[in-house]
Amino acid sequence: MQGHRGPRWLPGGHAQTIWPALWARHHLGPRPAFARERWDTPDGDFVDVDFLHPAAAPDAPWLVLFHGLEGSSSSAYALAFAEVARSRGWHFAVPHFRGCSGELNRAPRAYHSGDFAEIGWILARLRQRAAAPLRVVGISLGGNALLRWAQESGDSAAATAAAVAAVCSPIDLVAGGLALGRGLNRRVYTPMFLRSMLPKALAKWEQHPGLFDRERLRAARTLFEFDEVFTGPVHGFQGALDYWTRASAKPHLAAIRIPALVVNALNDPFVPAACLPRAHEVGRCVTLWQPPHGGHVGFASGRFPGHVTAMPQAVSAWLADHA
Repeated sequence: MQGHRGPRWLPGGHAQTIWPALWARHHLGPRPAFARERWDTPDGDFVDVDFLHPAAAPDAPWLVLFHGLEGSSSSAYALAFAEVARSRGWHFAVPHFRGCSGELNRAPRAYHSGDFAEIGWILARLRQRAAAPLRVVGISLGGNALLRWAQESGDSAAATAAAVAAVCSPIDLVAGGLALGRGLNRRVYTPMFLRSMLPKALAKWEQHPGLFDRERLRAARTLFEFDEVFTGPVHGFQGALDYWTRASAKPHLAAIRIPALVVNALNDPFVPAACLPRAHEVGRCVTLWQPPHGGHVGFASGRFPGHVTAMPQAVSAWLADHA
């Protein structure tokens, strides 16, 4: 995976992002099935957690996946990781960030890229079920939040997680956010995200009138404008730039004290290669994989139409080796 190259029939970062998400095979066996649990949160809200069904043996290892922006257990990468977990005989869980499980959450908040407190609360509950510390992977936004949890937890993280991996995560949120506001990204990906984010945020205003400036949000056409009005202020930040700066995992990678894998394709259209960390910028516990191809959480392999199981297999093997 460290040297992953896309198939010849799928050239370029955009193609390697879009095709795998929509048309490549996400699992090679039967579609993984999930059983859902709803957990009440300390602030009177809820999160929904999907568990691979049927469950593995009681003493089997646990793999936990935190999804990306507007993702879920139905995302292509979640199904691919579920198949890998099933083939290894592992338990597998996908906690949904608030509002991403198909039902609007109750509290006057949603989720964000630096939500390490929520990550910690979820992992602590899952750890109570596991015979040993968890193996944890975060995709895109979920990976940045996972790394922030590991950074904030320091030495205490080892009691909960044996190893973590962040895949295609915007660990420099300023660089990633600005990239999504330019060129083809602004015309293709930003409207795709806002298509679900805007209605959910406006529904949140109906739940909690006056929570933010509704008219400014309706006019938002970029993620910066959305985060400036909604994500930043609602979650305790001064605005988009303050949120992006304080939530970014890149400046704190040296603080991680458990094995951590950070995977970023160099042709990811969401995460500019120029902003990625180099080996001398991270701590001794951090491993960097920066393959030339893969797009954003694509990593297609094989003959047309391709499949997306190679990356989950490689990441899961790394987690197993370092747990």
